[in-house]
Amino acid sequence: MPEVLEVESYRQLASGTVGATVVRGWADGYAAKKLSSPSAWSRAVKNLTITDTSRRGKLLLLHTSGVTLGMRFGMTGVLLIDDEAGIDGLFYGPHSYQSGWIRGGLEFDDGRKLILHDPRRLGRFEIDPDLSELGPDALTLNRKEFDEVVHVTRGEGRAIKARLLDQSVVAGVGNLLADEILFRAGIDPRTPTGLLNVDQKNRLFRAFNLTMRTLQRRGGSHLGDHMPARFPGGLCPRDGGQMLSETIGGRTTYWCSLHQH
Repeated sequence: MPEVLEVESYRQLASGTVGATVVRGWADGYAAKKLSSPSAWSRAVKNLTITDTSRRGKLLLLHTSGVTLGMRFGMTGVLLIDDEAGIDGLFYGPHSYQSGWIRGGLEFDDGRKLILHDPRRLGRFEIDPDLSELGPDALTLNRKEFDEVVHVTRGEGRAIKARLLDQSVVAGVGNLLADEILFRAGIDPRTPTGLLNVDQKNRLFRAFNLTMRTLQRRGGSHLGDHMPARFPGGLCPRDGGQMLSETIGGRTTYWCSLHQH
């Protein structure tokens, strides 16, 4: 699924449209679900010029001469500019493209088309999206922001895996990234956030930044060190320990029974 690294790749691809003017926009009922109607997208985007691109977590932002356009990609959404994709493939997504999976997009005055391709139909278009619901961006998270991520005011708090997945706490971390960060930090994903000690917090911060840099260089969240063992009965690539699995924060989670504690 597209996490912060994949959406950053989409942003880089979309930046090639800066300076182009929209002559037509279209959306199906799925992509326009957060709008009043599919035609609201068409009306809002016509004659806008793309002036810049940015991103907050998994939310892609197209800045224009008028409103800001937002794109969310759900589980399987891919950004295309004509036939060029922002990423080659998704772990849980399609590895091929079909016209029936196109949910909408923008057509520019130079003939190019920016397309949302999404088999699972969970991607969304937004107009002037509200960023207040999102925490700091995962790719630029500094130590002060990280300390807020792991700060619990009352009780033990939620499991650290669930905390990392909360987009209002830190924007952009998805299931694969969270598992990889905790794998590298050697922390059991079930650990209540409020029970992390100083050493664990330091390890987690280092692993967070290292994971972002390494997987961005490799090409995405699905290229982590623990991915070869992400299946029932898998063995840890680091120490051969049995990989355990449980649903945490609503997502299937894998971790090593030996080095993650």
